[in-house]
Formats: sequence, structure tokens, C-alpha cells
Amino acid sequence: MNMENKKFSSLSSDELNRYSRHMFLPEIGESGQKKLKSSSVLCIGCGGLGSPLLMYLAAAGIGNIGIIDSDVVESSNLQRQVIHSTDSIKKAKVESAKLRILEINPHTNVDMFNMMLTIDNALRVIKPFDIICDCTDNFESKFIINDASLILNKPNIFGAVSKFEGHSTVFNLNSNSPNLRDLIPEPPPEHLLPSCSEAGVMGILPGLIGIIQATEAIKIITEIGEVLDGRILVFDALKMRFKELKLEKNPNQAPIKELSNSNKVKSSSVNNISAKVLKDLLNTESLNLALIDVRTESEAKLGSIQKAILIPLRNIEEGKDIDKIKAISSNKKLYIHCGSGSRSIRAIEILKNHGINAINVKGGIEAWKKEGFKLQNC
Repeated sequence: MNMENKKFSSLSSDELNRYSRHMFLPEIGESGQKKLKSSSVLCIGCGGLGSPLLMYLAAAGIGNIGIIDSDVVESSNLQRQVIHSTDSIKKAKVESAKLRILEINPHTNVDMFNMMLTIDNALRVIKPFDIICDCTDNFESKFIINDASLILNKPNIFGAVSKFEGHSTVFNLNSNSPNLRDLIPEPPPEHLLPSCSEAGVMGILPGLIGIIQATEAIKIITEIGEVLDGRILVFDALKMRFKELKLEKNPNQAPIKELSNSNKVKSSSVNNISAKVLKDLLNTESLNLALIDVRTESEAKLGSIQKAILIPLRNIEEGKDIDKIKAISSNKKLYIHCGSGSRSIRAIEILKNHGINAINVKGGIEAWKKEGFKLQNC
């Protein structure tokens, strides 16, 4: 990022003391700290990745921080989303995050966007900020962020985690930099993309990757060090090992000129019903349908839909319960759900190969809860 034309803010006596350990570093000094104060960073998503990133950027003295997220804090978030507290449960994440940021550093200005990033608002929201930090957990958002950053010529600091592995890189740092489409040309099918609620994640992992993202933001702003441009840093928590992958810009890639719905994550060809329709069917047609839950036993203990029969996806993948499912669905219409909708699609595709047809409950348990429907055993 070119800081030559930036007008740098002066530092108060409190800020000189607060940031003194930064300014003791010759590479940063007072001039670097003024660059941090004059900069603006947008964090898209204030969950597991965004939590440490936001706290460390605030502590570092970023002058203006933007946060965009449409979610509210839930108890299951607290295992990894450390910017939030037990008192934050049911509050908007952006509000909870802002309160914590201002507790850390009252000199930082915080802009809140309590909304989901979409192709309709992305360019407007992203445009005022110098740097974008992608702290989202789904590919649809990541491709919107990537394409908007290309259109607006903004550095995009990427982070992603799943289970015990995390990735970070910097896209679009300059005209020769690669972007997400050089790594993944288009969004993969939705059922191949399990979320944290589906696949799980080691709580400490997004903290580590989020801090790496914050480090890259500070380096870009202060113009020091070697940025993760054209390099993907991969961390394996189980082996406690980092490795680096090289990524180059594809010179034949067509330039991105506008945001498009055609770049959405590809939907599966399976038939779907909504959680609301399932609820109506359970009330009126329960004798004529069979409902299978393909989550794990530990997930089911947290709550299940009435009359759902638990058969974990792994059993279906290993062919253990195929005959059982055939018997359950004999002369009945079969519906399948999971946590958020991806594992159920996978199960339906496997069952189809065994001559069993089923309908997916789109959004799974997450959609059921959003409708306000109760779960058993909660």
C-alpha cells in the first residue's frame, strides 16, 4: 500500500506512551506509528479470526477500524471468538466487538456495519478503507471480498481455518499479486464446504491465524518486512508445523470489472425443502415421512428435531446403515438434515447410488433454530 500521499495524524502524549514499545523499534518508530493512526482497516467477520485481529489492531493504534457482521453472539462462539464474553450472548457481534475495542484503545474510531456483506453493498462498504481483512468462514463471502478488492484495488488479507489447519496469505497487494481466483478459480459446490459448526475447529487455531492477519496488516501499513504476497502460510496444529506454498498470478485470468451473482457457491442438484416446510410436514404428514439426522452423536446431544432418527454421515459413507435406511424409508418420503446443510447433501448423493431417494432440509439445524423452532433435549 502506498502511504506517500497519506496525511499523517499527530500523536498525543498518552499515545506516545501507549505505543512506546512500537516506537522503540527502528523499523516502525514515530513515523510508522503515525501511519498506523492514519490508516483504516475493515474486518469482515468478527468471529474466530476477527476477534484476535480486531483486538491487536486496536492495541497497535489503527486509527479507524470497520467491522461488518450480521450475527449475534451465541454460547458456542465463546470457545474461539475471544473478543466476546458471556455477557455478550444474544448481542450483535459488531456491538460486542466495538465495546471491547474501545476498552482496549479509546483512541480508535470504530465503524459498525450490522449486516451481511453482499454484492449489493460490498463496494460501498469496502471503498473507504485502506486494507481489507477477510475473516469470513464461507466461500461465497470470500469471493465477493476478493472481487470487490480487485475492483477497488485494495489489499486483501486472507484467513481460513478448519479442524486443526489454518491458512493465511495476502491477495492483491500490487498489480503483480495473485488473488483468490488464482488459487481457486470459482467457488466449489456447497456440500464440499463444511463450516466450523459442521467440521469443528480447535479453539486456539483461529486465534493464531487472526494474529498472523493482523501482523500482515501492520507490516503493509508501516511498509516493513516481507509480506505474504504470493505465499500461502499453512499451519498444522496437530504437528505444530508451518509450511509455505507459492502462488503466482495467472496472466490469462480475465479482469474482474463487476460483482456478479454468477460467482455464488454452486448449489447441489438435490431437492430441498425449508425448515418451515419440514415443520408443517411434521405437524400434518408425520406418519408418511421419515426424517434422518446425519450429524454426530455429540451434536445430537445438544438438541435434535422431534422424530428425527440419528444415523451419522460416517455410517452412511462406510455403508453400515444402508439397509436400515431402506427399511426406515419404506413406503415413506425420506428427508435428511444435518447441522447447516452440507453433510445432508453428501448423504443424499451417497444414498442415491444405493437406489434411495431423499430430500434435503436446507440449512439443517441452524435454519430450524433461526425459525424459532424448539429442539429436543436442549
